[in-house]
Amino acid sequence: MSVIPARRVALCGLTLSVRPGHQHGSFTMSLMNATRNALPALLAAACLAVAPAQADNHAGEDAPSFTTAPLKGPLHLLQGKGGNIVASVGGDGVLLIDADYTDMAPAYARAVRELSASTDTPRFLLNTHWHLDHTGGNALWGEQGTVVMAHDNVRARMASGGRIAALGVEQGASPAEALPVVTYGDSAALHFNGDTLELQHYPNGHTDGDSVVYFAAENVVHMGDLFFKDRFPFVDMSSGGTVDGYIAGVQAVLARIDNDTVVVPGHGDVADKADLQRFADMLVATRDHVRGRLAAGASVEDVVAEGLGEKWADWANPNFITEERWIGFLAAE
Repeated sequence: MSVIPARRVALCGLTLSVRPGHQHGSFTMSLMNATRNALPALLAAACLAVAPAQADNHAGEDAPSFTTAPLKGPLHLLQGKGGNIVASVGGDGVLLIDADYTDMAPAYARAVRELSASTDTPRFLLNTHWHLDHTGGNALWGEQGTVVMAHDNVRARMASGGRIAALGVEQGASPAEALPVVTYGDSAALHFNGDTLELQHYPNGHTDGDSVVYFAAENVVHMGDLFFKDRFPFVDMSSGGTVDGYIAGVQAVLARIDNDTVVVPGHGDVADKADLQRFADMLVATRDHVRGRLAAGASVEDVVAEGLGEKWADWANPNFITEERWIGFLAAE
């Protein structure tokens, strides 16, 4: 079998066109004249009949563990220690949404090989935002020729690095091979494995570079960290995130989806529209409560001491976004 240079592999059979976007511009990538052996797609479809299971640990007990599960059609959910990953596996190849932490990448390469039966290298990787638990694996894929796509601000932040103040974390600049090579402003569309994927940017929510990915044919949406299922979310204000922008993004997604939509959060189990609506209701109710108390003369310390009430008690994550930290986000604006 002849070997094609890695960068050409990622781009073979593609044409790229540009069209104006709503704000900054957007583009459409169309797969043209792609020829594939049908066997990988058939084997990938056969994987859908397999129940969710712990991924095979070929490297021994110390290798990172994760789970894989069929999602819908050619889509699979991969869950490790970082953000949720969705893989599209079919005749056009493999596409991943997000890449988890750096040390998880080799394990996901094995998963891609097992799902596709033909390759351990995705053709495309879409990043929902710049945080390392979603982009850590970029470098491995970029070195192998995967085309990495993300919003303009994701590339800018990854290239420069920066401090995530609320967590006291300094995220260093990413290596060149990890950076998105295709970026967009408002939105982008990708036609892949019989579906149309829309990458829609929602400004100043979790960060200033958030994208939500809609799978039109399968009626699936990957929300990145604009959705933490049944948990208070993290709003990274040092990366351009805002509570009001976060709420606006969630409400915009709710307006687009229906009761049959499969909703994949950035963290947590697969959800539906009712779960996302409950999340939105929590966001609005707690924001209005905290701002109302502050407007009435209470201090942030007063609000923390009072708490948000029993209704929202289970939404706190003692190891991440506690009630106190969530109140701090709400009060910061």
